[in-house]
Amino acid sequence: MARLLAVAVVMGLAVISLRGRIPSPRDVLSALISADHRWILLAALLQFASIGAFALQQRCLLDRLGVQVRRGHADAIVLASTALSISVPAGPAVATAFTIRKYQHAGATREVAAATVIVSGLASIGGLALLYVGGGGAVIARDPAAFLNWQPLIVVVGLAALTTAAVLVGRWRIRQPSPGGAEERGTTGCRARRYLRAVLNSARDGWRAGTELRVHDWTVALAYTTVKWLADLACLIATARALNQSVGVATLAGLYLSVQIVRQVPLTPGGVGVVETALVAGLIAAGASGIGAAAAVLVYRLLSCWLIIPVGGIAALTLRRVHKSA
Repeated sequence: MARLLAVAVVMGLAVISLRGRIPSPRDVLSALISADHRWILLAALLQFASIGAFALQQRCLLDRLGVQVRRGHADAIVLASTALSISVPAGPAVATAFTIRKYQHAGATREVAAATVIVSGLASIGGLALLYVGGGGAVIARDPAAFLNWQPLIVVVGLAALTTAAVLVGRWRIRQPSPGGAEERGTTGCRARRYLRAVLNSARDGWRAGTELRVHDWTVALAYTTVKWLADLACLIATARALNQSVGVATLAGLYLSVQIVRQVPLTPGGVGVVETALVAGLIAAGASGIGAAAAVLVYRLLSCWLIIPVGGIAALTLRRVHKSA
């Protein structure tokens, strides 16, 4: 109920801010037809590179943890899990469970599979934080007084510090003796309690496996996820250029990073409806035309979200056939 109320509030505010500026579908279609399709092709390639960087990160982490996964197999798992994450309720949790299960089928232990997911999640936060810090540093270098209005940068620095502390604590904990398993096996209780204990134990074991990674491994994972975010941002910039929208790169980057904060709140699967509304409103506020903004967001979301769902579904079916034949 609270989630529905939050979605209603967001949509209500968007309708108020966009009143009189929402174009008709016919106008948007005309803008798409007249768009520069070379920029759209570039946007598609950039989105492909974004997904590819994420898949390479996963293969690299698995390789460092002693598991070899073929490139095509890793790409299929990433596509299928991404499709789940953006298309079903509680998508990230469902996608995480799916990814761990598929990595186990590929030969990883549950601990290694969980470690890959945990490290990937931390690297994803770190990559996004780097974009915030880099963008904030550029703004401050150009206008030092802007630091007073750059609260998101302070928040991200705090989150980065907490993440670093968590990694250091995890590396320390790995050296501590773990409690005996006999007591845990003898524990009885309701099904929910046993399930929670199993999840916590799995997370603990995964974290222990992940802390065996070297600093170089963490750096490589962070580099890949930064490329993933940058390619996705460049995809949005390319779609804006395709529709001939005179919005600066810095403005688009700020809008993109702001929307990423919105996406972290799972109001709807994949942020559907909320992200589109926020992007259109932001582009219009930045000086884009209503028609151009709507068309650019339509292309960007088509490439970065909607097309991934059927492609990921095909990848999931392919993985299922491979596992049945194995």
